[in-house]
Amino acid sequence: MTTSVLDPTNERTPAHRTRAQRITSLQGATIGLLDISKPRGDVFLDTIHSLLEQRGAHVLRFTKPTFTKPAPVDLRHEISTTCDAVIEALAD
Repeated sequence: MTTSVLDPTNERTPAHRTRAQRITSLQGATIGLLDISKPRGDVFLDTIHSLLEQRGAHVLRFTKPTFTKPAPVDLRHEISTTCDAVIEALAD
């Protein structure tokens, strides 16, 4: 199966990216929940947090300073080095 993902910041020359390896189980996995600081994103993530813990995952919470800009490099690095997967909250 081929999946095409377009980068909304520059679609003139789409970059080819390999899909990330998927985790096989939530049991014992570290899942990062990223709140992008939009209204009610935390409400969505609170529910997801509870559901993931019920399935045996360890959950870490992260918050972007503002939804209007990309996450800071340090935050992206922390998430990528401490989590097996990440869920990002996009809500209003």
